Amino acid sequence: MINAESRVSPSISAKRKECDTLISVITITYNAATVIAPTLESLNDQSFRNFEHIVVDGASTDNTVALIREMSPDSSVVSEPDKGLYDAMNKGMARARGKYLLFLNAGDSLHSCDTLAAYARAIHTNDHPHIVYADTVIVNAERHILGPRHLSAPSHLTFKSFAKGMLVCHQAFMVSKEIAPEYNTSYRFSADYEWTLRCLKKADPCKNINLNMVAIDYLSDGLTDRNHRASLKERFHIMSAYYGTIPTILRHLGFLLRALRRRLS
Repeated sequence: MINAESRVSPSISAKRKECDTLISVITITYNAATVIAPTLESLNDQSFRNFEHIVVDGASTDNTVALIREMSPDSSVVSEPDKGLYDAMNKGMARARGKYLLFLNAGDSLHSCDTLAAYARAIHTNDHPHIVYADTVIVNAERHILGPRHLSAPSHLTFKSFAKGMLVCHQAFMVSKEIAPEYNTSYRFSADYEWTLRCLKKADPCKNINLNMVAIDYLSDGLTDRNHRASLKERFHIMSAYYGTIPTILRHLGFLLRALRRRLS
């Protein structure tokens, strides 16, 4: 006897499987009314629809929450005081029902209408990977592309890759919820980097998939941009803890030379 599923063409069956896995997109906001619209518009335009959008707002005093509810009525919104960005991210993960987590903060946006479809396709054509990642471009407030990040996603992502810095932007780093730990809120500016290290330590490198595409438009006006020096200092301590102090010092000499070359060019 031939069942109904066996009569479905392979392409249709594959598309059905792509739709099976719920992706949780988590957005953290605080007084973000001036930057949130492009984020919401990019989600509204996605061709892949099996995702939930969770907004964790830090009790904004502007019209951030009202704007989200107007533009994205299906989003799950909680607005209450928190202990900072990474505490809010932990709240978002706790609320997530999806098997995969993608953090898309206020002002950042998905690069195209098929971005989530590409992530979903990677999940099902690679036997449910641990991490799916991609590249990022930097945009300004007018959404003009300023250029790519100075670090690009490696062909093969492993724990050792991040000894060279955060090669994959946090917003382009989708992780299986089963290996995702909580953020360490003792870090104020670089807990996302430390979190990705712990994700990478848990992940099987063979199950880390590069989409080989740009997935995220990153707004160059974030918390770490405004606190760049403190962020670098914190990241140095994290690198030393995970990769050793002497190797980290030597790598930072290379980082300084790389930064100098960029400035001169």
